[in-house]
Amino acid sequence: MNKITAAITAVGSYVPDFVMSNKVLETLVDTNDEWITSRTGIKERRILKEEGQGTSFLAIKAAQNLIEKANIDPAEIDMVIMATTSPDMPVASTGVYVATQIGAVNAFSYDLQAACSSFLYGMSTASAYIQSGKYKKILLIGADKMSSIIDYTDRTTCIIFGDGAGAVLFEPNEEGLGLQDEYLRSDGVGRDFLKIEAGGSLMPPSEETVKNKKHFVQQDGKTVFKYAVSGMADVSEKIMERNNLTKENIDWLVAHQANRRIIDATANRIGLEEDKVLVNIHRYGNTTSGTLPLLLADFESQLKKGDNLIFAAFGGGFTWGSIYLKWAYNTK
Repeated sequence: MNKITAAITAVGSYVPDFVMSNKVLETLVDTNDEWITSRTGIKERRILKEEGQGTSFLAIKAAQNLIEKANIDPAEIDMVIMATTSPDMPVASTGVYVATQIGAVNAFSYDLQAACSSFLYGMSTASAYIQSGKYKKILLIGADKMSSIIDYTDRTTCIIFGDGAGAVLFEPNEEGLGLQDEYLRSDGVGRDFLKIEAGGSLMPPSEETVKNKKHFVQQDGKTVFKYAVSGMADVSEKIMERNNLTKENIDWLVAHQANRRIIDATANRIGLEEDKVLVNIHRYGNTTSGTLPLLLADFESQLKKGDNLIFAAFGGGFTWGSIYLKWAYNTK
């Protein structure tokens, strides 16, 4: 019997309708299109404007898009992993609600939080469950409503983030396709450089925390940039070395869309030409848990069965890592 690997067999995505361009941001904070574009590569981002809708709304839409495209019965899904850093509520699991709303009545679900590495870590988790032989269909969703935790008077963060979601279906594969290897890292040295200070057990919500804007994302941009550049490049190089891969036999780099300069630095380290690097940061900004599956959805038609993909991500905490995956299907 051939070894079971975990392969991605379908993808779906969703972004809100409202486009917040750099020109719009110019009316909110002291910035301009040229400054934002030259430093981040971002031209616009999508924002969920509907009242009373949270991250679950984005996740449900992305999951439904996948279910419709792949023509699968949601009742056949065994498990739903919800990768997010902006859950609907602090306690009630967003993933559980999403699973119920999409009709995954036989699935169990939970949330996975590793900042911008959440989806990458979720890929590792889904793969392990598939390889165990216990489960056949695992839906991994990456979704974040970052606009709900961003201060739109803080130009260091509001220019970067957007809202969006993507989903992938993992299933067993006996052709040697799917997830081949992973190299995941974390280091608590990053705890103070990218965070939301209040709202947890360390600093519970209060009138004072709200007044002082402690419930919004705070970032030491220069420090995070430095760690992200070295971290993503290091793990991508490591996973290639470990699997005897060269720039010639890598088909695509699927990198977290945090900053165009970080993406380029990672590609340069492993010697990849620009046409092998998937990029949509200019359209969506940093959607945190949504960036990697949104890339797969946007470029799905270009991915061919057997293609070698290198995934890389870096997030607050710090969390980071790289995954080597062989693509398992041709788009119909």
